[in-house]
Amino acid sequence: MFRQLFAVVLVVAIVAADRRSPRGGGGDDATAETLSEDFVVNPDGSYTYNYETSNGISASQASSDGTSVNGNFAYTSPEGERIEIVYVADENGFQPRGAHLPTEPPAPDHVIKMLEDLLASPPDGTDIQSLEETLNRLRATQG
Repeated sequence: MFRQLFAVVLVVAIVAADRRSPRGGGGDDATAETLSEDFVVNPDGSYTYNYETSNGISASQASSDGTSVNGNFAYTSPEGERIEIVYVADENGFQPRGAHLPTEPPAPDHVIKMLEDLLASPPDGTDIQSLEETLNRLRATQG
């Protein structure tokens, strides 16, 4: 529970510090205002937050257990491109998705075959679930 509370307090502190700190460089960022902001923390550790600024920055995040989260954020790059990220952060780490992010290249057929053979007769102590997940992920890269 302490870790969950610490994470929420940290997010609030970062957002608050960012809103108070002056930024150089001028432009829209120097005069940006918060258009909307909502932050809810529940006693069970679940929470939601979202905000939007006048310079096109937006973010939201939610967690039902205070540990695994789903979220997104968006902003406009210096080149004028709209950058949008949707993510999950859980026991498997931070997993972002976005049109501008590079994608994993297709797995070679011989690697898929090797993993299938390994799955067919796994050695003692093999993490079958992890092997299946890896095989499924690599199969998906083949299209």
